[in-house]
Amino acid sequence: MRRRYVSLAAAGLAATMTVTLTGCGSGSGGNDVALTLIAADYGDSKANSSQHYWDDLVRAFQEQNPGIKVDVKVYNWTVVDKKVEDLVNAGKAPDMAQVGAYADYAARGKLYGADDLLSIPVQADFTPSLAEAGEYQRKQYGMPFGASTRRLFYNKKLFAAAGITTPPQNWADIVSDAQALKAHGVKIPFALPLGPEETQAETLEWLLAGGGDYTDNIGKYTLNAPENVKTFEWLQKDLVGKDLTGVDPAKLNREDAFAAFADGDVGMLNGHPTLMKQAAAKGVDYGTVELPGPTGKAKATMGVADWMMAFKQNGHRTEVGKFLNFVYSEKNVLKFSADYNLLPVTSSASQAMLADDKFSKLHGFLAQLPNAHFYPSDKTSWPLVSKTIKSRMGATVGPHGNPSATLTDLQNIADTADNTAE
Repeated sequence: MRRRYVSLAAAGLAATMTVTLTGCGSGSGGNDVALTLIAADYGDSKANSSQHYWDDLVRAFQEQNPGIKVDVKVYNWTVVDKKVEDLVNAGKAPDMAQVGAYADYAARGKLYGADDLLSIPVQADFTPSLAEAGEYQRKQYGMPFGASTRRLFYNKKLFAAAGITTPPQNWADIVSDAQALKAHGVKIPFALPLGPEETQAETLEWLLAGGGDYTDNIGKYTLNAPENVKTFEWLQKDLVGKDLTGVDPAKLNREDAFAAFADGDVGMLNGHPTLMKQAAAKGVDYGTVELPGPTGKAKATMGVADWMMAFKQNGHRTEVGKFLNFVYSEKNVLKFSADYNLLPVTSSASQAMLADDKFSKLHGFLAQLPNAHFYPSDKTSWPLVSKTIKSRMGATVGPHGNPSATLTDLQNIADTADNTAE
């Protein structure tokens, strides 16, 4: 995937322009039109369900646009993608969906492009790295909605008790700190969640830290690149092989690793912003630093974005455009990010967050976003490749694993899937 590296400040210049709606496109021009949106739930209980956010937003939008009604149905992440897929396959596509992937629908010609819907200032306000990650064949179909980057979390109390005075800066530090934590009786010195829940994320974090990636700059899979093999050989030998992960990485899911950190049983792990709230709720005194690499800071960190998309089927381009221009206002983007400890996907909201000290714990994550690397979600082969990574990478760091052979197998599977998709 091509990547642009543009500062948030530069990207935000376009957001200072006056937002105007083009009003072009098909549809009835806003007269008694009912729109449907299927959205994912970012809350962890009914009390903070995303349904509350959408209900408030829709109420405000409909006050300004009385001829457009918006019905938002929120589903758990475990079912929302399948729900949208089933509706589309049944010929009952929603007007909009906010889920985890867009490329397959774009490849099948079912989506409006972002420039079909958004005013120029609103589209230009997306953080450039996120906007590009939403492209399929050089046109943006996926509009980012909620983002995060990764940093290394460490338990300050456990570090101090083990005599560790500074957080790790490189992989050798990770090993020595984990050994000190283990000697002090910490159950899980370094949590390495390579269980099936989110293996593809933990894998990418380590590949990037080691100077590799899933793909090269032109989008070709590079799973068995030498850098990637070296990274997993190091994990197998120096982290897992020295019994510094506490539990079998292949059996540890991210959710369980985060819960163990919040319970005070983990010394270090890679995490995203939502772990902050979870740890703080349990009274854990934690710190975060940029992911360490072999000899210093990682060359890059992983970014994750979820996607808003708009389906052509119902022909409500004008009305959908009005709604999405409202959704992506600075105020609404900032509120959603604040409510769920996520990073804003627009430059204007990012600048507002950086200028506000109450978001100081998010500033380190946010500063990494412009240069973050993302899943190759523009590739229709990615869902299969991701699924295969989930099933294979945990075992490859075990005593009988073979990182080189596993990554070569994955490369062959990815190449075949990629060629089939073309």
